[in-house]
Amino acid sequence: MAIVKGGLDRVLVLEITRVTEAAAIAAARLRGQGNNKGADKAAVDAMRRELGKLAIRGKVVIGEGEMDEAPMLYIGEEVGTGEGPRVDIAVDPLEGTTICAKDMPNALAVIAISEAGGLLNAPDMYMDKIAIGPGYPEGIIDLDRPVQDILSDLAKAKGCPVREITACILDRPRHQELIEAVRKAGAGIRLIPDGDIAGVIWTTDPTQTGIDIYLGSGGAPEGVLAAAALRCIGGQMQGRLSPERHDSKERPELIARAAKMGIPDIRRKYSMADMAADDVIFSATGVTSGSLLEGVRFHGDFAETETVVMRSKTGTVRRIKTTFRDLDIKGWG
Repeated sequence: MAIVKGGLDRVLVLEITRVTEAAAIAAARLRGQGNNKGADKAAVDAMRRELGKLAIRGKVVIGEGEMDEAPMLYIGEEVGTGEGPRVDIAVDPLEGTTICAKDMPNALAVIAISEAGGLLNAPDMYMDKIAIGPGYPEGIIDLDRPVQDILSDLAKAKGCPVREITACILDRPRHQELIEAVRKAGAGIRLIPDGDIAGVIWTTDPTQTGIDIYLGSGGAPEGVLAAAALRCIGGQMQGRLSPERHDSKERPELIARAAKMGIPDIRRKYSMADMAADDVIFSATGVTSGSLLEGVRFHGDFAETETVVMRSKTGTVRRIKTTFRDLDIKGWG
C-alpha cells in the first residue's frame, strides 16, 4: 500500500471500519454491567489488535495516555505492520465509558487517520470547544466572543429566532455559567452526560438531531477527533487547550506536558484545519444505540454493527451495516 498523490490510499477507508467494529463489539459485550474500566480495556485490546493488521506505519498522536500511563494505544506508540504509508492516528476506543457501563445512548468506538503531521498532537487535558455544521458564513463562531452574540448571529444566518436554536453542552458543574448565559439569550439546551464527539457531529444535521451548536469544555483528544469528523462532513470548529483544575487554577504540569509535545502557546486558538489538516479518514461504530448510530446487536452467534466512515478529500460519507458470523467475532471480547 502506498500514499497516492495528495492523500491517503482509499483502501484505508474500508480497512479502518474493521478497527472500530472490533472495538465496538468487544465493548458491547460489557454494556450495562457497570464496569467502565473493563469495557474500555476490551475496546482498547480489540482496536490495538486490528490496527496491528493494517499495512501502515502508524503513530498514535491521540491515545489512551502517555507511555508511562497506559500499556496500550499510548501517545507515541507505533502501530501497523510497518509497511505502507506513514500516518497519524487518533483513537478513542470507547467514547463514553460511563454511558456504555450504564447502557445509555451514544457510546461509540472512534478512530481518525491522517497523513503524517495531519492531526494535532494534543495532550490529555480539557479543551474549550465551539462547533457548528456546514452552510454558515465563515467566522460566525469564535471562542473569544460572548455566547449571546454568537447565538444571535447563528439565528440570523439560519433565518430563525434565537429561541429555535439548540445548543449541546456536557452536563458538568463547570458549565453552569455557560448554561445560564445560553438560556438568558433565549436558546434551548440539550445536556448530555458524556460523548461530546457525537455532540459535535450532531451539529452537521440539525433537522434530524435538533442540535445547532456545540459549546463548552471537554477532553482535548475528543476535540481533535471531532474536528477530524467535521473536516470530512463540513462545518466550523474552534478549540483552545484549558490547563485548569475544576477550581479554575492552572496546573503547571499540564502546561509543561503540552510544551513537551510541541505546544509552546497553551492559549492558542485552534481552527478545525489546525486540529485536522490534509486528508483525513474518520470512522465511528455504535456501541450503544443513539441518534447517530445503532449500537451492536447480538443474535446468537451473530453480531450486527452500524458504522459511519468519512473522508475529507472526497467528502464521502458511508454508512455501513455489517453482520459478523461466529468465526469473525471469535475473540472480539
